[in-house]
Amino acid sequence: MPVATPDQYAEMLAKAKAGAYAFPAINVSSSSTINSVLQGLTEAGSDGIIQVTTGGADYFAGQTVKARASGALAFAKYVTEVAKNYPVTVALHTDHCPKDALDGFVMPLLAASEEEVKAGRNPIFQSHMWDGSAVPLQENIEIAQQLLPRMKAINAILEVEIGVVGGEEDGVQHEGSNEALYTTLGDVTAAVEALGLGDQGKWIAALTFGNVHGVYKPGNVKLRPELLGEIQAGIAAKYSTGEKPLDLVFHGGSGSTDAEIAEAVRNGVVKMNIDTDTQYAYSRSIADTVLKNYDGFLKVDGEVGNKKIYDPRAWGKIAESAMAVRVVEATTQLGSKGHSISA
Repeated sequence: MPVATPDQYAEMLAKAKAGAYAFPAINVSSSSTINSVLQGLTEAGSDGIIQVTTGGADYFAGQTVKARASGALAFAKYVTEVAKNYPVTVALHTDHCPKDALDGFVMPLLAASEEEVKAGRNPIFQSHMWDGSAVPLQENIEIAQQLLPRMKAINAILEVEIGVVGGEEDGVQHEGSNEALYTTLGDVTAAVEALGLGDQGKWIAALTFGNVHGVYKPGNVKLRPELLGEIQAGIAAKYSTGEKPLDLVFHGGSGSTDAEIAEAVRNGVVKMNIDTDTQYAYSRSIADTVLKNYDGFLKVDGEVGNKKIYDPRAWGKIAESAMAVRVVEATTQLGSKGHSISA
């Protein structure tokens, strides 16, 4: 199916919230990992979100140049074309854009989408993340206020992070106090006062409840997914809305238990970012293939090796399928397996 239109993306998120499930949002950095996601989503019968960070976009453009906006556009064009061959719907998203990367990443991508919309077509990306977690809350919200009207004009969604996700992802690192890892109702109220509840443009929120990017073992980080429910209830009471007025995003989920994920989804999470686990699944497969076929990969003792083994397509197909398995697992954990607006 083609990449989601803005209306289809909104439908995806609305159905996820109503059905108490969430979509996996998988970070990619190559055509091969894109193929892995499409394969896994198809095997699961699930729609999903494919996203790229500043570092991933840099890599798409070529490691010897600094052209991340160009790399992101190349990513989007590739997915838009190859997704037509799969029976699921995917949305495109840019992940974690800190303040110093706005002018070289999100802004030119917004401008490119504005040109597309002006020509009567859909925006290139269905959503963009502004990561203001490293700046004071007021500045974070003020920049979101500046971005939201442009998002609304192209019918795209703004993702904001209210709070601090610990750890590091693609060069965005936070080492705040433990208290900073837990978003407060006051923080979210300030965001709602400035951004509205959809009337000024649609936005989704990555609230923090002890999350940490990267690799950690279960139990090493204290997650409090119940906090999401408390904040939803507080906002609902203050603004007289229905239950769960916020569409939420789960960042830093590696090592989370199934129970923690399920509770976060019950409390309004409709999108969960997945990066570390899928990276590992892909790379672990390559290591396995190399170690089991060492003589085939290398020209040992003057031999010629085995082209059927060292051909990147050979080990690449295995790696793609290994990563696809982890994507299917994510859809099972999040409850999106079997949920597709394409069905």
